[in-house]
Amino acid sequence: MGEIILRNVTKSFGDVTVIPSIDLDIGDGEFVVFVGPSGCGKSTLLRLIAGLEDTTGGEIRIDGLDVAHTPPSKRGLSMVFQSYALYPHMSVRNNIAFGLKMAGEPKEVIDQKVAKAAQTLNLTPYLDRKPRQLSGGQRQRVAIGRAIVREPKAFLFDEPLSNLDAALRVQMRLEIMQLHQSLSTTMIYVTHDQVEAMTMADKIVVLNAGRVEQVGSPVDLYNHPVNLFVAGFIGSPKMNFITGKLADRYRAKTVGIRPEHVKLGDSADAVKGTVRLAEHLGSDTFIHVDVPDVGSLNVRVPGQHDAQPNSPISLVLDPAKLHRFDDSGLSIRT
Repeated sequence: MGEIILRNVTKSFGDVTVIPSIDLDIGDGEFVVFVGPSGCGKSTLLRLIAGLEDTTGGEIRIDGLDVAHTPPSKRGLSMVFQSYALYPHMSVRNNIAFGLKMAGEPKEVIDQKVAKAAQTLNLTPYLDRKPRQLSGGQRQRVAIGRAIVREPKAFLFDEPLSNLDAALRVQMRLEIMQLHQSLSTTMIYVTHDQVEAMTMADKIVVLNAGRVEQVGSPVDLYNHPVNLFVAGFIGSPKMNFITGKLADRYRAKTVGIRPEHVKLGDSADAVKGTVRLAEHLGSDTFIHVDVPDVGSLNVRVPGQHDAQPNSPISLVLDPAKLHRFDDSGLSIRT
């Protein structure tokens, strides 16, 4: 079991409150991603769950037991850090086995668990190597292996892919998703990368200044953001925001529309603008358009498009895909 429930969890450093109050339910076996900009409190919240930081108030219940004042080693959790935190003088085998040895597990049990974890993570050929002889992705798999052998109630990942290059990040992202499917163990994953959040999570927790802005599935947050912050943070490239007369037309303070919901074409409701620049990605073209009294709009066009800078262009906003927000930045539901 790996159900984790937070009730009125707060955290302050002296007079500075970084987590005002959070309630959160994480179901057994869920893959939950904490996402938000730097300084939003996501890593602090993860460390509170792990026990690496003391709570100022509230309850952290793991399978019904309040562990807010329980030491990290007694919570039944395993944490994977951004820095790998491997022992450079030890082999891969001994790095993975270290926690079990410290816990006094029998040698035959340790050997069995290490072999199973190595097989799961494709590390068997590297068990006798030292960390310096491994790639970044292999080192991260060793760190994950060390967590797996403890058979925890939940895995906690603190931006584990930040040190990897782009291609390796994609590969490791897939491997962690496959690992979750095979183990069916609760995983909490911290990242500032909303693409990682969208592709990996069963449930996303969007944090801002220590507060939970919205909790939901990736598709729910993408299609139904509750406010301007979530709308602007979830989605790549980010949502276009429009104010002024064009927003007034839709009876809203701010209107949001995603780049893929802006089409090229002319109609009575078309918006006229000028191409500023185009980003050619092969599969898509992102056209940045300057629109008088609106500002810059980003348009996502499938395939390749020969948009030339300074050329006129007409845009049609899909009315069914518009997001409307009030003076407080909250979504206006229709």
